[in-house]
Amino acid sequence: MPPHHASRRSHLNKANLEIRRSVDLHVDLRVADSSLTVEAGPSTPNPSIQSISNPLNVDETEVQPKQVPDWSNLNVIHRNTLSPRSHFHLYNSEDDAIAGDTSRSRAALLSGTWGFELSPGPFKGSRDFHQPNFDHTEWKLIKVPGMWQLEGFGKGPQYTNVNFPFPVNPPHVPYDDNECGRYVTRFMVPDAIKDGDQWRLRFEGVDAAFTVWLNGKDVGYSQGSRNPSEFDVSAFLKLDSENTLSVEVYQRCDGSYIEDQDQWWLSGIFRDVWLHSFPSARFEDFHIQTILDDDYRDAWLSVDITLNKAETISSKLLDKQGNIVFSESHNTDGEKSYKCKYRMKNPEKWTAETPYLYTLVLSVGSVYVAQKVGFRRAELIDGVFCVNGNPVKIRGVNRHEHTADSGRTVPYANLRQDLRTMKSFNINAIRTSHYINDTRFYDLTDEMGFWVLDEADLECHGFGEVGADPASFASDNPEWREAYVDRAVQMVMRDKNRPSVIMWSLGNEAFYGRNHQAMYDAIKEIDSTRLIHYEADQKAQTADIFSRMYTHVDDMIKHAEEKDWKKPFVMCEYAHAMGNGPGAVQEYIEAFYKYPRLMGGFVWEWANHGLITETKDGEKYYGYGGDFQPDEPNDGNFVMDGLCDSRHFPGPGLNEYSKAIEPVQVLGVKDGQVTIINRYDFLTLDHLQCYWELISDRQQMIGHEIPIPTGVKPHTKATLVLGGLPNTMSANTWLQLEFQTRSGSKWTPPGLVVARGEVPLTPTLSLQLLKRLSTPARPRIQRKDDMLYVTISKGTIFGFDTGNGTLSSLSHTSNPDLNLITVPMALDFYRALTDNDRGGPHGQEWVDRRVHQTRNHFSQMTTTETETGCTIVVQGRVAPPVLAWGVDTTTTYTITAEYCSIRIQAKPHGLLLPSTLARFGLSFGMRDVRIVEWFGRGPGESYRDKKRAQTMNTWGWAADALFHEYEFPQDSGNRTDARWVELRTRWGGDDAFPNRLLRARFGDHEGASFSVTPYATRDVDECRHPYELRKRKRDDHIVKLDWYHHGLGTGSCGPATLPQYQLRTDREFDVELLLD
Repeated sequence: MPPHHASRRSHLNKANLEIRRSVDLHVDLRVADSSLTVEAGPSTPNPSIQSISNPLNVDETEVQPKQVPDWSNLNVIHRNTLSPRSHFHLYNSEDDAIAGDTSRSRAALLSGTWGFELSPGPFKGSRDFHQPNFDHTEWKLIKVPGMWQLEGFGKGPQYTNVNFPFPVNPPHVPYDDNECGRYVTRFMVPDAIKDGDQWRLRFEGVDAAFTVWLNGKDVGYSQGSRNPSEFDVSAFLKLDSENTLSVEVYQRCDGSYIEDQDQWWLSGIFRDVWLHSFPSARFEDFHIQTILDDDYRDAWLSVDITLNKAETISSKLLDKQGNIVFSESHNTDGEKSYKCKYRMKNPEKWTAETPYLYTLVLSVGSVYVAQKVGFRRAELIDGVFCVNGNPVKIRGVNRHEHTADSGRTVPYANLRQDLRTMKSFNINAIRTSHYINDTRFYDLTDEMGFWVLDEADLECHGFGEVGADPASFASDNPEWREAYVDRAVQMVMRDKNRPSVIMWSLGNEAFYGRNHQAMYDAIKEIDSTRLIHYEADQKAQTADIFSRMYTHVDDMIKHAEEKDWKKPFVMCEYAHAMGNGPGAVQEYIEAFYKYPRLMGGFVWEWANHGLITETKDGEKYYGYGGDFQPDEPNDGNFVMDGLCDSRHFPGPGLNEYSKAIEPVQVLGVKDGQVTIINRYDFLTLDHLQCYWELISDRQQMIGHEIPIPTGVKPHTKATLVLGGLPNTMSANTWLQLEFQTRSGSKWTPPGLVVARGEVPLTPTLSLQLLKRLSTPARPRIQRKDDMLYVTISKGTIFGFDTGNGTLSSLSHTSNPDLNLITVPMALDFYRALTDNDRGGPHGQEWVDRRVHQTRNHFSQMTTTETETGCTIVVQGRVAPPVLAWGVDTTTTYTITAEYCSIRIQAKPHGLLLPSTLARFGLSFGMRDVRIVEWFGRGPGESYRDKKRAQTMNTWGWAADALFHEYEFPQDSGNRTDARWVELRTRWGGDDAFPNRLLRARFGDHEGASFSVTPYATRDVDECRHPYELRKRKRDDHIVKLDWYHHGLGTGSCGPATLPQYQLRTDREFDVELLLD
């Protein structure tokens, strides 16, 4: 029998069983080749047969396991781990330390390809796999770092927002439903680090808990998935021969109760593993603080250093160019701990807008360590959140660690790209929801400039679902105090030297109890320079600031207007960016800047969490909860709620948010003077230049640079004086301004557009004026069967069905038998539901009141021919089945030689009339549409409360490209503030058929919009993934011409559509458009 089978056999009696013995039991196991035969009864001795004979005594009892496992023991958080410390690597030279290349440090990276075995529970599988003689040759391979569910092992990913995916019995998790991943790797100690005195094995992140053996020796145990764990392995390490590292990872542990974050449940060694070599004289830790004076000019640089023994310390500070600011040596006077203080005369200050970093180099004995230093002071001044004495507004996002391929194992390139994208979209702050991030994240936030709200790895939201006081289970339970405090201490000890970290957070959605106060106290003992945040402390009894999630903007303003407030107010989550949205972001941003108490907020969230998977046919797509069976319970696509898609490509919502938080806002224009406001917190506008242009219908006039006054202070207004404007301008002319960085800018690359603004200069032509400008003449009228055909001068033929009063035919004299209309024109009130519709009250009401089932019902059609045209009046009612409400309509078609006017007068009424409609407009199907051109907002999609990022101009797109493919299908692709739209076969302004098939003009109607999509509304509603929807792509296009559209809101998790953006039914409608 191979050694691993033999070792497995020796542990058969250690299964998680209780056996009460009252009879003798004898079992013979016979093994021949690879087959297993069990025979009962007498047997003849045979040397090839392995026999287990185990006579049992009467009334003898054996209990397994013999003791509570570490992973189910609240009293064991860590075993044999070293005290937490700042994140740093030691180097053998100053140059290497300054370079910060960890491959040149005194550490060996053990990440790579490891052996792996997965068992359904800790008491199953190769429990003695860590023994020196265990044979791992048949084990599968796995990547470290990584998450085993995403490498083809286990039950697959599971997503829950709130619920625990296991029975709630704290602190215990199921013993038999707790996947156990066993990892093994072999390594040689590199020669470069053999000269150490102490070797430390450091795991940067393991989900959820793990036990470690080195060369068969028990090293220790740790939990706290997103926190590092470090072990002294000096006694077990072989310097001159191969080492075997064995790690047993548990999918769940008692700590899982406080790791119930809104994300995928994924497991494994998901961050790097290092072997550090520390010499006989070494740093145990150091704590850097920059203490600015009350003028925010000069500062003290304070460094608390802890050594393993008394030694001389050398310190050197370098500026950004590498020049020496100071260089000193210190005798520690026989002490292991030493405080160094340096007086700095007016050092460069660090802010998110001016991220100036010095480099501090410390050395002791033969080793060096380097740490970036930013001089800044975060505090409350009269209750206002300030940095370096300036009020700061948070224009932030919540960011989970995620990639579609590897889950929370995020490659450095992806991480850097995330932050570069954020910077280019004007985001200045990040909340590390809801755990401390990969240490490289903070390297980048320090360097690139972000305000970071660093959050402890703590959430127990699921306790709110079990029917008792949720805080009593853990947050207000003294038995959990140490577990809570550990997570706070781990966070602060690791990240305390990071200038970008300006606030600590005690976690997320863990209710509120005494253990949060204990966390707060523990943090303040380590670091008194930063504020502490915790949203569930609703009265800010403990926290230094008030915090809320998804509060309505009006309620937020009530907090801002309170009297005698002492603590600021932050929206730690708002503008839930799920699917098509968020709507009404601008209202929050304007309030942030209006009220000093409001710090700003963090949009939820940065990116969708879709995981790449594929259908049975091999078609790849991005999966969410429910796509990885069996995964009950799950919360479906609620994990797809980001400003970016699952690949982290920016979505329409990110464009809208970026527009709202632009650092320069255009407020208006009057008499050739433009008023702007500087919304930077520290910078003037001296690094920017501004250019203007005039936009009108199919026209664009390129202007010149407008001088920006020098020294425009943060949060103040300025006036730009326009020059060179023409004396006369056409109707519907807009002034557009673009602000971009100058060459030689200190903090931003040249040519980067940071803000755009636009203001109307001339009004739009009304429909009445457009009709008066046309030449009155009589169209040609024909009757054939049940159809009435009216031909206008350009050859377009409008056909009306006299049996139901619909405009059901559109053709041209060049080919009168080709009807371009595939679905007759009808008044329509519904759109495919967005995530925000489904999650809020309006979408549910539309479904309950059957808005999606409404039909146009004809009652009378009257046709009148005159010398100048033809008038068709259709009386009707739009109503759903089952219910008694409806909308009475009078539709008047007035056809002249140049156009077909459609005027609709409508009156909603009846029992159970829905309070709102999704839209009010015409829907029809049309063939041969390849190009769509329009004058209105573009080029991207826009809605009533999500349109400011899209500018007015003449735009053109391929018809199939107008529909934005969200990862959960829903309404998209609307374009608002449209003055006209053309359905075309070819690009350009030629209005001859078939270049232009049909044009619709809305005149000066405010809020008119359109969409053109190759999908039926019902198909969008029914499909759950883009690959399903693509299979239903039509040969024609569904065209929607809307006078009114209901706003999007953020009802998926937060306020529904604001009243000013709702399409209410407590009104009558009288609207018109022109077709030609």
